[in-house]
Amino acid sequence: MINGLMYLCVVIDWHTRYILGWRLSNTLLADSCIDALADAFRQWGQPRIFNTDQGSQFISKDFLKPLQDRQVAISMDSKGRALDNIFVERFWPVRRCGTLKYEHVYLRGYGDG
Repeated sequence: MINGLMYLCVVIDWHTRYILGWRLSNTLLADSCIDALADAFRQWGQPRIFNTDQGSQFISKDFLKPLQDRQVAISMDSKGRALDNIFVERFWPVRRCGTLKYEHVYLRGYGDG
């Protein structure tokens, strides 16, 4: 953004690649990710396995607690391995050849979230 950064957290189904929950935030705190996770659980039920990268918001006790409470198996990508979570990394496409960031956000130069 012109006036700062925004972070989009998505919960995606690996099989269908359907977005089950999402939140946009101007911080990397776990709160928005926890809300996205809660939305996904509320609308779609809980998965057997939940995969994330090792971002600070995803390794926080607050984020992991709802998964542990529901006995969801937690899978985390290796550090520096974006390809381990490729479906989320490539979620950003708008059309076949682009990404949400490059074809929408960067072109419009939004001032803030």
